[in-house]
Amino acid sequence: MSGPKRQPSRETRVRDADRSRDALLDAAQVEFAEKGFAGARVSAIADRAGLNKQLISYYFGGKQGLYDAIQERLATRTEEFDTPGTSLVDLVLGYFRLFQDQRDLQRIFLRDTFEQDPSLVAHDPHDADVEGLRARQRAGEIGAELDPAYLLVFLQSMGVCSAIFPNDVKRLTGLDPQSEEFAERAAEQLAAIVRRLG
Repeated sequence: MSGPKRQPSRETRVRDADRSRDALLDAAQVEFAEKGFAGARVSAIADRAGLNKQLISYYFGGKQGLYDAIQERLATRTEEFDTPGTSLVDLVLGYFRLFQDQRDLQRIFLRDTFEQDPSLVAHDPHDADVEGLRARQRAGEIGAELDPAYLLVFLQSMGVCSAIFPNDVKRLTGLDPQSEEFAERAAEQLAAIVRRLG
């Protein structure tokens, strides 16, 4: 005769909860990348993760909370390389490699961009990213003749070129834009370009 079932330890429950949250985030990242926020369904996300869809409400409070959590996870990942003292080359390559390794994040970023009406976006003369480039310019990392706002647009464009212009990438470089070979070569060239900015 067997004894009473032992309850899992708190540590085990926390590990299981973390695994479930990560599985839902990974599945949601794919679903949002493929279908956008409006087209994504919580039931499809749960099916991808192999979990009950009620867990989305339990852990994230619903689809919007899940989407926000993906953005927070992205911010956490960028904090690993976007730190004070990081050179501009390392900073640019950090973002480039993140989006090359996480193509679903790249597609979400692009979907968000394409779905926004530019006429509703207000100009921010004190945008934190542009201000960061201005500080680097004052420190000599960026030439005085360059406009940091336009430089940021250029760098962002380079980061998503393989998704927006895959045919041009293949035609001009001869490489598959989804390949590791292209990512490595593009990173080398991007680093060389950024070093020339000073």
